[in-house]
Amino acid sequence: MNRRLFTILISAFLIAALCSFVVYRIVSRRMVVSPVAKVTRVVAAAADIPLGSILKASDLSSIEIAGPLPQGVILKPQDAVGRGVVSALYAGEPILNSRLAPPGSGGGLAATIPTGMRAVAVKVDQIIGVAGFVTPGMRVDVLISGNPPGTNPNNGAGTMTKTLLQNIEVLSAGTDIQKDAEGKPQQVQVVNLMVTPEQAEMLSLAGNETHIQLVLRNPLDTEIAKPAETSVAQLFAPSGASPAPKRTYSKPVQRAPATYQVQVYNGSKQSEAKFPVGEEKQ
Repeated sequence: MNRRLFTILISAFLIAALCSFVVYRIVSRRMVVSPVAKVTRVVAAAADIPLGSILKASDLSSIEIAGPLPQGVILKPQDAVGRGVVSALYAGEPILNSRLAPPGSGGGLAATIPTGMRAVAVKVDQIIGVAGFVTPGMRVDVLISGNPPGTNPNNGAGTMTKTLLQNIEVLSAGTDIQKDAEGKPQQVQVVNLMVTPEQAEMLSLAGNETHIQLVLRNPLDTEIAKPAETSVAQLFAPSGASPAPKRTYSKPVQRAPATYQVQVYNGSKQSEAKFPVGEEKQ
């Protein structure tokens, strides 16, 4: 083999080896070996658990979570047993402190009421309750219908309807067993609304003095509308009718008294004389 060719091959091999070594060092420095994620066992729901339930040991299970844990997740079953559920839980879902009532507060509807708020029960029928579509977590408006105080129902205005409350959260909806006038049990549809103390007073008075209607709204629609009150007279008003124009009154025009004209000839002179009507008899 030619000595010159052999030298070239050896040089190319050394250069290739050196380049490979340099590339390897650069790549190895940039490669970050990801650490193995830590696995933690947390408390989870063994089955679907409805709102208001008191957790028992049989309601709980455990699952493993790799990596960072959700904030407020419960690690020990004893920290969850005996606490009320303030938001429905589903099978296999990690249980968070925010989904449970404080220890010792019990369960039921009372545990789901935030501080400073109140739950008011409103009796409705199937129609007023928006045909059964009012469920916990929904948002509704409260309409009232009646005769305003100090008005005469027969004066033409009739019953009026007003939007009393807007964007009110529904805590629960169900039936209650009550007795009618004859003492017979009957089912009454009851909807519990979460309101402020001031709104609770308004609802209590409206329930006794007016007729209440619930209006279902989109939970994402939080805008507060300002509708005007509607009366029965407005419902029967002609379509597109405009208010009657106001009458204007003007003073009578005083006309000049009627006269007649007489031409008088005196020789070559001519003159005119005017006399009021009615003086010709004098």
